[in-house]
Amino acid sequence: MEIIKPLKGMLVFQTDFGYKETSVSAMYGVAKCVDRSLELIDSTHELPPFDIWSASYRLFQSIRFWPKGTIFVSVVDPGVGTARKACVAYTGDGHYVVTPDNGSLTHVARDSGIVAVREIDETVNRLHGFGTDETSVFHGRDLFGYCAAKLAAGKITFEEVGPAYDPKDVVTFVIPEASVTDGKAEGIIEIDDTNFGNLFTNIPTKQMLSHGFGYGETVHVRISHGITAFEEDIPFEKTFGDVKVGEPVLYNNELMKASLAVCRGSFVEKYHVGFGPDWRVELVEK
Repeated sequence: MEIIKPLKGMLVFQTDFGYKETSVSAMYGVAKCVDRSLELIDSTHELPPFDIWSASYRLFQSIRFWPKGTIFVSVVDPGVGTARKACVAYTGDGHYVVTPDNGSLTHVARDSGIVAVREIDETVNRLHGFGTDETSVFHGRDLFGYCAAKLAAGKITFEEVGPAYDPKDVVTFVIPEASVTDGKAEGIIEIDDTNFGNLFTNIPTKQMLSHGFGYGETVHVRISHGITAFEEDIPFEKTFGDVKVGEPVLYNNELMKASLAVCRGSFVEKYHVGFGPDWRVELVEK
């Protein structure tokens, strides 16, 4: 497979840094020192602290909608300064991701695959000259942001990032597969919709519709996390407004997965349900 060149002049960032202090500003300042013309775009800096699973999902959630060759910087790095690799990965759909190799590539690896990956050579692609050489706790600024800026500015090629290693060695989490049979679907609650309290499963809605489920029908929903956390019959509809305000609904989300919401409310807050590979969901046609 031919590797296309990085798209010059643009970087997309996601981190768990937040905006209460100046980490994002420092990271962007370093990128601008590399090339003043770089366009720096925020995906989010409000990922839950240390939550690598969320970093992995949020990257997958948006990456496909960007032009091929776009460079993403994804930094949720609880192991900063340890032996985990710092890398630049090239995906099967033609994007670059600069990130710690700590599981942050899990969903992208599953969705489009990792075609090539290189470990960042800190001897040439780490920030120097700012009196910060001895710190090991801000690789978002000193390593990932800096190396990504050099790549986006055309100052280095992908090959000059550092030595290649086998994409099969990229660290990934286990994502339980969804299962859909006639009238029954099982999977996990994969993530939440943070602002609105919706919950996204990993169950493809198209498969549900081809196995007997239908809009306008009632579905028995059971969510468990060791014990049953939620169990009710709720309507399966196309959108939130198809049920009354305050009522739960099973719907098809923007990524074509079965999801749960409360009309003009929060499913998470109302029913105290979380997400992750241990949150199981079962849907049964009534």
